[in-house]
Amino acid sequence: MSDRSVHIVLDSFLPLLQAGIAYTVPLTLISFALGIALAFVTALVRIIGKGPLDWLARFYVWIIRGTPLLVQLFIIFYGLPSIGLTIDAFTAAVIGFSISVGAYGSEIFRAAIRSIQKGQWEAAYSIGMTRWQALRRVIVPQAIRVSIPPLSNSFISLVKDTSLAATVTVTELFQKAQQITAVVYEPLLLYSEAAVVYLLFSTILSALQSRLEKRYDRFVAH
Repeated sequence: MSDRSVHIVLDSFLPLLQAGIAYTVPLTLISFALGIALAFVTALVRIIGKGPLDWLARFYVWIIRGTPLLVQLFIIFYGLPSIGLTIDAFTAAVIGFSISVGAYGSEIFRAAIRSIQKGQWEAAYSIGMTRWQALRRVIVPQAIRVSIPPLSNSFISLVKDTSLAATVTVTELFQKAQQITAVVYEPLLLYSEAAVVYLLFSTILSALQSRLEKRYDRFVAH
């Protein structure tokens, strides 16, 4: 690596890291939190709901899972202004990522709830619990534990997916790499460095995921 390349890497690392901390991390955390809440509600509607609500939940999951996230972001940020709904870039990205997490997360929650043995429901009913009480006090706590690994993987994937926010002008990590590349004309170097920063964030989150899984694993009989 030439002296110029070393100089570019050293000078660009801090701006890339700052963009990741200022935009990528908050975008990930906010979108994931909202998405998980939406996923949980959607899963419950699909399990215990009937009629229009159940149909609406199914339609939501179907359309979000069946279309590219990039297209969804473009519709929200570039498409909605044509009907008078103008949303700032960061908010548009949050909405796009949240509804995506919600659709995929709802299937994770639904599968986790369905995986709980029927005997758990029967035991809850036998002590006088209603269906809702059994779900809230017995089934959901167990389902959450089961869903932690796949949800953690979704969270880590979301960190990488936030790079798509650059397409709607959010100055996150990848957008910052593009801006620096336009000045120094070293695309391979800058994009590789951006990949390293993403890898750094993902590695830290993977370590936290492992600790969380081990913590909940202590309550599981082996």
